[in-house]
Amino acid sequence: MAINFLFFEFALPCITKKRKYILVNIILAIPLLLGTVLLLSYGLYAWRQVGIQLHIYTALRTDTSLSDAVAFQMQGGIMSLLFFGFTRHIYAYQKLKQAAQQLRIEKQEAELNYLKSQTNPHFLFNTLNNIYSLARDKSELAPESILRLSQLLRFMLYETSGEFIAIEQELKIMSDYIALEKLRYDETLRVNVNHNIDDMKQAIPPLLLIPLVENAFKHGVSETRHQPFVDIHLSVKERQLAFIVKNSTEEFSGEQRVKENIGLSNLRRQLELLYTDYQLSAKQSESDFSATLQINLASHV
Repeated sequence: MAINFLFFEFALPCITKKRKYILVNIILAIPLLLGTVLLLSYGLYAWRQVGIQLHIYTALRTDTSLSDAVAFQMQGGIMSLLFFGFTRHIYAYQKLKQAAQQLRIEKQEAELNYLKSQTNPHFLFNTLNNIYSLARDKSELAPESILRLSQLLRFMLYETSGEFIAIEQELKIMSDYIALEKLRYDETLRVNVNHNIDDMKQAIPPLLLIPLVENAFKHGVSETRHQPFVDIHLSVKERQLAFIVKNSTEEFSGEQRVKENIGLSNLRRQLELLYTDYQLSAKQSESDFSATLQINLASHV
């Protein structure tokens, strides 16, 4: 075993390292391989002799000479070399597979953190634009909007830094965001939010639902002149989440394909990294836009 270990771990890697000429590696490898087989054969013969002398091994054959005995043991030496090499290959493959898996996980975590780092500034940018419009009009609601924004940011800073939050916390963020958005509109805006959740403590990734709500206000309500509305429905039953956001719109070009903005494309990529069973779809009609998100929460990777 010691000879096999030295051969595969030190000698063989040393002579098989990348060189300019492959023939050099072959010339060096052949005598080393033959020498290793001979050492193994002599070692097995010596081990056999020790066993016979200590009466812990009974000889089943009689050798006429040392060369005949070593030649017979050479079969075992070759088998030992092949077995050790095969075992080492399997072990190295498993280590490489684990390293590749770990690297893939770290890469996905880094990408997910990057996507989250995009979501928060994107959310903040849109919200600050809303407050700017209030301040520019010298609205009395500007101070209240700044206060609500500070509360949102405080919550996002301290409560959403982990991998999961409770659904009730996500609903709280959503409610605060909607209240902040409603400050910009008059009583013509209709916002309807309802939910049907069997366990409010269920865990979901933080700020996973906000992009669809934000999208409804930024690309829907803000561009609707007559009877703007946002309808939001959240259902979670037996780990099956269904989130539907429908909003008014007046920009229908007749195209069936919906162009995704940064928020939706970012959300879609996060879903790809987080879950194996999900569906995100968007539908545009003449007077409204709807986004539907369905997730099997048990399929979290």
